[in-house]
Amino acid sequence: VPLKDVFAHPTVEGLASVISEGTESPYEAIKPAEKRETYPVSSAQKRMYVLQQLEDGGTGYNMPAVLELEGKLDLTRMEAVFKKLIKRHESLRTSFTTDTGGEPVQRIHDEVPFTFHTSVLGGQTEQEAAAAFIQPFDLSQAPLFRAGIVKVSDGRHLLLVDMHHIISDGVSVNTLIREFGELYANQELPALHIQYKDYAVWQEAFKKGDTYKTQEAYWLKQLEGELPVLDLPADYARPPVRSFAGDQVSFTLDQELTAG
Repeated sequence: VPLKDVFAHPTVEGLASVISEGTESPYEAIKPAEKRETYPVSSAQKRMYVLQQLEDGGTGYNMPAVLELEGKLDLTRMEAVFKKLIKRHESLRTSFTTDTGGEPVQRIHDEVPFTFHTSVLGGQTEQEAAAAFIQPFDLSQAPLFRAGIVKVSDGRHLLLVDMHHIISDGVSVNTLIREFGELYANQELPALHIQYKDYAVWQEAFKKGDTYKTQEAYWLKQLEGELPVLDLPADYARPPVRSFAGDQVSFTLDQELTAG
């Protein structure tokens, strides 16, 4: 930074602006993709799509959440907020299929059917009601997202949300929860400049560049030949198809052992 700029911008904020404008950024801005009937999927989505086909319609890649709500609840406003979130985020209006070449693609829908499920806790426990809410998703049918409310008492409700991992992750869930609260409180949210499909289009172009090709060649070299199978000391033989069946064992360690 030239000395004259230090005197011309005597505040930290002003000097930071000068430094920022004079520094070449190594990052490339992701631009909105042009509108088309289908879009490519990201590498993460492609992996998830294949895994879901192998699982044959299971719930292993569902992302359910239960939020305990206390106090007076406006169900009409709550349903309207979910519809606003679906309109705001293209991911909540996305379905997945394969193109003529057998490659998975994503389709963004302008409108999707959404039903806000409401029920009253009857003979079930809260855990049973939450478990029953988790159902398999058909990736070809949007939205890959569902929400419902279970009334426990006049002042206590359970908000149930479930979505498929192909359209969401931990960061996404936190964003949705935050935006849900802001919209429920009648706050206005700033417009979104890019959506996830824009990243997928950018990534597809990046994978055709030299940087990606160099990285790909490195890992193909590192992982060439026959790869060893991880042989964990399990109770049973590894099944041909992965299963999520399991059990739990509870035990307590004493203070002396945990201290050691």
